[in-house]
Amino acid sequence: MTDTTATVAEQGPDRTGPGSAGSPAAPSAPGLTLAALGVAGLVVSLQQTLVLPLLPRLMRTFDISVSSVAWVFTATLLAGAVATPLLSRFGDMYGKKKMITLTMALLVVGSVVCALSDSLGVMIAGRALQGAAATVIPLAIGMIRDTFPREKVTSAIGVVSATLGVGGALGMLVTGVVADRTESHHPVFWISAAMAAVGLAFVVLFTREAGKRTGGRPDLLGAATLAAWLVMLLLAISQGNAWGWTDRRIIGLFIGIAILLPFWVFLQLRSREPLVQLRLLAGPKSLQANLASLLLGFAMFAGFTLVSNFIQTPEDQVGYGLSGSVLDVGLYMLPSTVTMLLFSALAGRFEARLGAAWTLAVGSFIGGLSYVWLALNHGSAADVMIFSGIQGIGFGIAYAALGTLAVQHVPLEQSGIASGINTLVRTVGGSVASAATASILTADVIRNTSVPTVDAYVLCFVIAAVTAGLGAVTAASHGLRYRASA
Repeated sequence: MTDTTATVAEQGPDRTGPGSAGSPAAPSAPGLTLAALGVAGLVVSLQQTLVLPLLPRLMRTFDISVSSVAWVFTATLLAGAVATPLLSRFGDMYGKKKMITLTMALLVVGSVVCALSDSLGVMIAGRALQGAAATVIPLAIGMIRDTFPREKVTSAIGVVSATLGVGGALGMLVTGVVADRTESHHPVFWISAAMAAVGLAFVVLFTREAGKRTGGRPDLLGAATLAAWLVMLLLAISQGNAWGWTDRRIIGLFIGIAILLPFWVFLQLRSREPLVQLRLLAGPKSLQANLASLLLGFAMFAGFTLVSNFIQTPEDQVGYGLSGSVLDVGLYMLPSTVTMLLFSALAGRFEARLGAAWTLAVGSFIGGLSYVWLALNHGSAADVMIFSGIQGIGFGIAYAALGTLAVQHVPLEQSGIASGINTLVRTVGGSVASAATASILTADVIRNTSVPTVDAYVLCFVIAAVTAGLGAVTAASHGLRYRASA
């Protein structure tokens, strides 16, 4: 059996119509459906990174530290980590289109809240509402498996998955263009609200419900417990240096994690309808795919946060950086957008030849090389643009393959939750990256300033490179273990 045939065979039982056994009925206009899901995914990914070039400006506006402003970004990832398994489960229970529509509506509301915000607390609240929209990607992947013909599933998943990286890079460019013409953060979020409204309209008009409903009840206690220990973890990581690792508050947070994490696992094992099916999180065919997703999420989001700050560091004052503007951040990351678009479109061909796992391994390895380059060469705009181009190639390939790998081993009716769990661990990886890099930059600063040293940035680049490399090894290991379907 070829890799391609095996992959198709793993996509679940045939369907003759929505909700019944047989091959999934094709959407009446698959091109429009894919376009709608792609636009929604692009808008969601764009809002995740939209704020990154603004972080230095927000530090001055709200008079806050690096570790505090990082929560403007981390709150979005944290909310996504909690909302993704819950809303993915709702998608399997009540319909994926309903949940995509709901999350896009939350994105509109969250964007409006941020556009009206004049304090850090209000902005974080708005960003949390925006973060719930992270569920759109796994729901879209589940909808594709429900409605698209078998032969188009892999390429369609690749397109939607690739919006994660493309939208992320475009977000920084959009922010740069807008922020270059205004000193306020408000216009950026009004544009985000408008784009989210367009994405919502596309979903309402051009997608339809399909697939089997699983029924059941949501695991609200599991969601609350997950949120509690994740907040504790990220707070401890981000504030460890500021408060001191032996501070009673930090010790208390780790004690809380030690209590709540096993309790959450206990709840998931005992519940008839758990928030996270641990078999899909850590089962024999899922563990390595999810671990690769965790590592890849860390590597990619670490790059987004680090490069934005590095570019805007004033070289004439601290001896490194590019003295760039908010617009420069978007322009320097433009090569990533171009190469990601190109190579994510080619990822389906790579998967047909290599299988999803080996394609993911190749993409992760190339992504790791981009950070190696940046750790060694970061003195000019050309160095950053070369990094950007290489990163786009690697993550464009990797993210397209990751969407397929996450769901190819599960039945169709579990596509939403399986993809949601994979998104959950990737989002947790991104959240940890944001908190960890902020902690490193805060710990190693130039004497008598709050500005990180260049060595702190280099260390973070090396950590991102190692993490992406570990993701490649993990994916390759999965490919070796499950040759027939990887």
